[in-house]
Amino acid sequence: MKTRDRILECALDLFNRNGEPNVTTLEIATELGISPGNLYYHFHGKEPLVMALFERFQEELAPLLDPPADARLDAEDYWLFLHLIVERLSQFRFLFQDLSNLAGRLPKLARGMRQWLNHLKRTLATLLARLKAERQLISDTEALGQLVEQITLTLLFSLDYQRVLGSGGEIRLVVYQVMMLVAPHLRPGSRHAAEKLARRYLDA
Repeated sequence: MKTRDRILECALDLFNRNGEPNVTTLEIATELGISPGNLYYHFHGKEPLVMALFERFQEELAPLLDPPADARLDAEDYWLFLHLIVERLSQFRFLFQDLSNLAGRLPKLARGMRQWLNHLKRTLATLLARLKAERQLISDTEALGQLVEQITLTLLFSLDYQRVLGSGGEIRLVVYQVMMLVAPHLRPGSRHAAEKLARRYLDA
């Protein structure tokens, strides 16, 4: 693995474990066993490190947020999509542990995050629209707009909320929460199937 990639992997691990504000570039260099000068050669401070990790985060989420327009999705494919989204969020969880302060310090990150959030919400709205076109959803457009906001908030902050409560932050619990947000908007047959799958998912 190239030194640049090793630095990014180490920084991501330390940021996730200790929180980005509590990690210095010196600690990253020490953890890797390289000189601070070697790290500085690749990243001139912590801001470029954070932005490089954010770019990697965006790259890993891009295939999920741009599904083919003609893709035929089964009911369980929607929940798999959610699971994969939450997995990526968990892998880059430092971005969301103190998002407002991080974005306040790094205006470029704030702009990128707003764009990414808008992309996420458009994707969620598109998937819900497909469900409605397939006659699985019964709610009107306004209610579905609010549902997109609720799903987005749950995806972003549920893992951190679990950690505040003293648990490790379980991916399956976040997916369960989102499934139970969507369930009341489904037609009876689809709702019962989603609730059954959600309970099975939680007990897995």
